[in-house]
Amino acid sequence: MTTAAQTIFIEDMAEGQTATYTRIVDEQTIAAFAQASGDTNPVHLDQEFASATMFKGRIAHGVLSTSFVSTVLGTQLPGQGTILLKIDNVFRAPVHIDDELTAEVVVSAIDRKKNRVTFTCRCRVGDKVVTEGSALVIAPSRSST
Repeated sequence: MTTAAQTIFIEDMAEGQTATYTRIVDEQTIAAFAQASGDTNPVHLDQEFASATMFKGRIAHGVLSTSFVSTVLGTQLPGQGTILLKIDNVFRAPVHIDDELTAEVVVSAIDRKKNRVTFTCRCRVGDKVVTEGSALVIAPSRSST
């Protein structure tokens, strides 16, 4: 799956600006993430094991949700050329197989002198917030192109 990338320069950004990315977290996505990350915890991959947990079934990796925040930052807002410096989030609820997950970022502060932008970030399944937190990036600037 390819996400079309754009660039929004820091000079064109404003507090309150938002962007989202939505994707179905299917079996293939979870398996690919387990392969890429090396996290083969059976709560993600083994239905029999996961059925005996507090979740009563398999769940997606929490960090998979966080990776969708990175998708938004690296492809939409700010987009190409963005450097992620810090991401901090809290996991509020599990994501299950075939849930539709939406990652959203909102510009919360801009430091144009340092080309740094802080975002409020959250991931939702429907109206339920499953992760929330913040991210700090170095944003692309026209003066550095």
